[in-house]
Amino acid sequence: MAELRFNPLTEDWVMIASHRQNRPQMPKDWCPFCPGSGKVPDSYEVLAYDNDFPALSQNPPKEDDVASDFFKTAPSYGKCEVVLYSPDHTTTMKSLSHEHIMKIVELWQERFTAISSDEKIKFVFIFENKGEAVGVTMPHPHGQIYGYSFVPKKIQLELNSFSKLKEQSGECLICKMKSEEEKDGRRIIFKNDSFTVFLPFFCEYPYGVYIVPNRHFSYITQMTDKEKSDFATTLKQTAGMLDCLFDMRFPYMMCMYNAPVNMGDMSDYHFHIAFYPPMRSKDKIKFNASSETGAWAHCNPVAPEAASEQLRAAYQKFVDLQE
Repeated sequence: MAELRFNPLTEDWVMIASHRQNRPQMPKDWCPFCPGSGKVPDSYEVLAYDNDFPALSQNPPKEDDVASDFFKTAPSYGKCEVVLYSPDHTTTMKSLSHEHIMKIVELWQERFTAISSDEKIKFVFIFENKGEAVGVTMPHPHGQIYGYSFVPKKIQLELNSFSKLKEQSGECLICKMKSEEEKDGRRIIFKNDSFTVFLPFFCEYPYGVYIVPNRHFSYITQMTDKEKSDFATTLKQTAGMLDCLFDMRFPYMMCMYNAPVNMGDMSDYHFHIAFYPPMRSKDKIKFNASSETGAWAHCNPVAPEAASEQLRAAYQKFVDLQE
């Protein structure tokens, strides 16, 4: 069974992909992403790999006969890819060289362009799940890319908010957010010529930092060479900062927000990255309970200003370790 089902309460689509239930927990002595596995080339630096258990497909099966005049289904059309960061099974983003991370960024750009070329695709989502605390079954360093045939509800809400502020004041919402954070200063973690890393005023997770470009652009493919280089540095330093926070391999969900594709002019949207780390302390997980899950009413147990102080110290610790 693989199809989309429409939720009339939220007016959003749900992916039904029962075949993913059969995803295996890989044995400790074998990894399909490691050279020599027979699943990937024997030699690579970075690699785009078709997901073995895709929730979406460009050749989707016919939907099950479950729809009615009220309940709607649609084909589970789309694309699901894995991006392998390195052939080294035990490395992480913070341990990769700047040049290597540049190759990851360039592969993201290449695959974003390729997936976007399918006019049925409306949103391309680049993300990384890291650590068992967020359900990772494959520890080999990797991220994923989903190409959706619809614009997910969260992105629709963001687009509405962008449009609302644009109509009110002519401003970009992310540019305005960054400007306000810079005026206050307490939640800014670090910045360089091209990117600013901060903990948002409204942060839902104790250590849920944002990475925002200083220049307004809508897609990862629109970075200049300088921005691409600074982006690689920013990713490495952010990952290193989080690992130094509690001196552990810090789990997180890293989500990259590009504007929708194949939907006309989206130049008002501002590219950004949000991290959703589940830890609220070294040995405690911030679970999404009834309020967060059932009402979308988040509760952050740590004041962003206090967490920002911790993150700035962790960032400095990581920088010092690199010298």
